[in-house]
Amino acid sequence: MYTVHLKTSTPYDILIGPGLIAQSGNLIGKVFSPCKAAVITDSNVHPLYAPTVMHSLSNAGFQPVEYVFPAGEQSKTLSTLSDILEFLAEHQLTRSDIVVALGGGVTGDMAGFAAAVYARGISFVQIPTTLLAAVDSSVGGKTAVDLKAGKNLAGAFHQPSLVLTDTDVIKALSDQLLSEGAGEVIKYGVLRDPELFSLMCEKDWKEHLAEIILRCVEIKKDVVSCDEYDNGIRKLLNLGHTFGHAIEKCSDFTVPHGFGVAIGMAIASGAAGKKDVCNRIIQANTNCGLPSSFDCEPSILAAAALTDKKRSGETIDLIFPEKIGSCYIKKTPVDQLPFLFETGLNTIKEILA
Repeated sequence: MYTVHLKTSTPYDILIGPGLIAQSGNLIGKVFSPCKAAVITDSNVHPLYAPTVMHSLSNAGFQPVEYVFPAGEQSKTLSTLSDILEFLAEHQLTRSDIVVALGGGVTGDMAGFAAAVYARGISFVQIPTTLLAAVDSSVGGKTAVDLKAGKNLAGAFHQPSLVLTDTDVIKALSDQLLSEGAGEVIKYGVLRDPELFSLMCEKDWKEHLAEIILRCVEIKKDVVSCDEYDNGIRKLLNLGHTFGHAIEKCSDFTVPHGFGVAIGMAIASGAAGKKDVCNRIIQANTNCGLPSSFDCEPSILAAAALTDKKRSGETIDLIFPEKIGSCYIKKTPVDQLPFLFETGLNTIKEILA
């Protein structure tokens, strides 16, 4: 088992290894005394892992209760958040109790946000069950729900007290879900780690999932420990996200987040005039079963990007690759977005032609 310690306003450990779901009660019991534990999960994950977690928590002396919501991005709303908060209140959770987020990025974001605002803040534990959540969203304390205007526009910074990543669970994922997570892994390679990027260009990358998760978490740890509240260097972790979120929104969220990030990175490199980097990102995307383009008018995508939470007045912070392993933040006038989308998509078309 690997252990990564993250020093933030709430220091915590990220545990990565096999069989952790079955041990979840005992592992959580090393951080918290027995109390009520609200397990928040979705309709896909519930039948697979919730009974094991509930049983493990009970055996460790906790009093677990569970809330299950319909799986999918369409549930990541203020309405679902309200239902979760009412559930916590109905079961009389107090500040000495905990929330356990069992699932992918949607579950982690919503359960974490609920924990951040319920009773003005209670502790929570992340148990990610997708590669995307394991390498990215379960670590760092960003929690949110979507608004009609765009993704993650209502949220809070609220660090978990523990993250448990069961590698047996990740290895059992479908090819589709592994590909979605690969989008974020490639991002970390483009940002900081050429060797990780090269691994994602190899056919056997799925045989190295534990090491991939560890490396991504270590990179995120280094960034978040320097900039917990996203005021500086942490913005680099948004590589591909402004372009990708616009694609997700314009697809009515039929394009999953990891796919949007993959396309967004290709657009960003093309828009930056880095055709060689764009070509390599497309190669990595293809190897991992990810798309690299999206059929939509640049003006429509640019309009969708205007609601991005990284916008500040008439500018927006965009992340562009310099080379594989090095990126930079550029404050960009929002009126340049149509040109950037068009330039990026045209570069991709040239490469794919």
